[in-house]
Amino acid sequence: MTDDALVIFTPSGKRGRFAIGTPVLTAARQLGVDLDSVCGGRGICSKCQITPGYGEFPKHGVTVAEGALSEWNAVEDRYNRIRGLAAGRRLGCQAKVMGDVVIDVPPESQVHKQVIRKSAAERHIDMDPATRALYVEVQEPDMEEPTGDFERLKRALAAQWQIEGVEADLSVLRRLQPVLRKGEWKATVVLHRGNHDAAHRILDIFPGYHDLPLYGLAVDLGSTTIAAHLCSLTDGRVLASSGLMNPQIRFGEDLMSRVSYAMMNPGGDVEMTRAVREAIDHLSRTIAQEAGIAASAIYEMAIVFNPVMHHLFLGVDPVELGQAPFALATSDSLSLDARDLDLTSLNRNARVYVLPCIAGHVGADCAAVALAEEPQKSKDMVLIVDVGTNAELLCGNEARVLACSSPTGPAFEGAQISSGQRAAPGAIERVQIDPVTKEPRFRIIGVEPWSDEPGFADAAQKTGITGICGSGIIEAVAEMRMAGLVDPGGLVGGSEQTGTARCEPHGRTFSYLIHDGTATGGPRITVTQGDIRAIQLAKSALYAGARLLMDELGVDKVDRVVLAGAFGAHISAKHAMVLGMIPDVPLDRVFSAGNAAGTGARIALLNRAARDGIERTVHDIHKVETAIEPRFQEHFVNANAIPHAVDTFPELSKIVTLPDVSFNTGGSGGEGGRRRRRG
Repeated sequence: MTDDALVIFTPSGKRGRFAIGTPVLTAARQLGVDLDSVCGGRGICSKCQITPGYGEFPKHGVTVAEGALSEWNAVEDRYNRIRGLAAGRRLGCQAKVMGDVVIDVPPESQVHKQVIRKSAAERHIDMDPATRALYVEVQEPDMEEPTGDFERLKRALAAQWQIEGVEADLSVLRRLQPVLRKGEWKATVVLHRGNHDAAHRILDIFPGYHDLPLYGLAVDLGSTTIAAHLCSLTDGRVLASSGLMNPQIRFGEDLMSRVSYAMMNPGGDVEMTRAVREAIDHLSRTIAQEAGIAASAIYEMAIVFNPVMHHLFLGVDPVELGQAPFALATSDSLSLDARDLDLTSLNRNARVYVLPCIAGHVGADCAAVALAEEPQKSKDMVLIVDVGTNAELLCGNEARVLACSSPTGPAFEGAQISSGQRAAPGAIERVQIDPVTKEPRFRIIGVEPWSDEPGFADAAQKTGITGICGSGIIEAVAEMRMAGLVDPGGLVGGSEQTGTARCEPHGRTFSYLIHDGTATGGPRITVTQGDIRAIQLAKSALYAGARLLMDELGVDKVDRVVLAGAFGAHISAKHAMVLGMIPDVPLDRVFSAGNAAGTGARIALLNRAARDGIERTVHDIHKVETAIEPRFQEHFVNANAIPHAVDTFPELSKIVTLPDVSFNTGGSGGEGGRRRRRG
């Protein structure tokens, strides 16, 4: 066993040890990793493409040497000659494990495609885009008045549209003369003027009158997922929404892991920048295809992200964000050329607006949430929680708004969970446990009936029951607490203590069996003591951040809680409160804002005045730094209990009575309880 190599797959996070010489595809299948193959491992179909990562991975505790996989073989060489492999890619059926290795499974190699739960919310947005198309009639050249075509075009724009001050890129000037002559001195001009631009910029020009559809992209670049909304710059309609996994996951699941990767691997920041830019460029092409438009008709992008993603997207080394005082290279908004960011699929002169960051680890995504939800205009005390790998919180009202980030980690995304997976068809997303029989029922993504309802078995055959995603594990742990299977300290009871054989020994602790699919070749899906600990750590960080903001504001309660982000639309308010993820409020005062960061990006894309507004607002939001605030640790420790060791939940107690159970005595559970009390 000591000679076996450690193989870690991303984005699933699944890992195991395998004998030297094991094909990557074999390792993936044995671990239940979602890696496609239809040719039987003959190197024909190319569906098992993988990307190995090299260097130091502190988060995984592994250093990957250059020889971690077998050398390129004749089958891969033949495939590359005939059909081509992207740089850095290998065929999983041909590459063999020769040492410890981290392997990324790209989206196109996954059988069950990721469900990006960041759809566009309905929202009225006043249209004032920075990019628009105008029809002009230009005076023909005259020997008596020898002026250039561009100068006469500018004169026409001033006379017919009162637009003074116009600039053009060299690529536009090269096309200007043939376009004007083809259109018989009539042309449609695509003009852009950002909220800080002194002059208008010509992005494109077409002969004659063209009723041009102009498009823009609103992008939410998260630590784990990238979501994009394709919008009409004419009327604001969302034509398509799409997303994919952030390929940087293979360098580290959380932000600090990626900062560490950049610190410990020379050129690591450049590698991560290239990966995420390629992903966004690919997403731009994909969403254009889904909408049936040419990607070259996308003239503008508004993008939001947390500070580490901000730096890595812009090509700035994030090392300063890994140490106090967490200084950003710049916190102001930026307006950039898409081609300078390697976004070659967009129009060649497309512009990119980067929303401002607030400070430190509170980024442009939090600013976008503030733009969408406007806590600074709220009459009541509101807590806005953007739940993700790196949670960001806003708390306040019209008098004062505070913000902080909280390192929840990837457990809410289904990572670091024994049966966890990303949200994809076949993943358990909802769980209920009967408090009397202790029997579970569940729903999986892509199947409407619950597991105990008619039609479920037939419908589930298409996807299988593959694992449990973030919303599923949250509900499972909360349901276990409500059913008396887990005590306030987070300990799972044994079968004798809980009265169900589903609570089975798991090493020195116990786990709860949700589904056993081994009879048909499927997985056993359980919630282990380690899973509960991971959820406790994540929810404690979230709650501690909220309490810290409330302390700073001098309040003991909030009037309203808004759950934002991908999880905001899928987390049950009751289950979130049972876990102690959020402070106690009446359940009818907990609201979902969906992908509020994406909504904020859409608003900034479609309205220049909104850009001015959020640039002012971020200066009025005070950031609280959790990393150096002593009270954060105190709140964190108290929040480890389910729902909480100190704070009361009177509103929750009106609808839920949590069993008064304790599994602190006897066996390994008692030992675990003692360890937790010391922690």
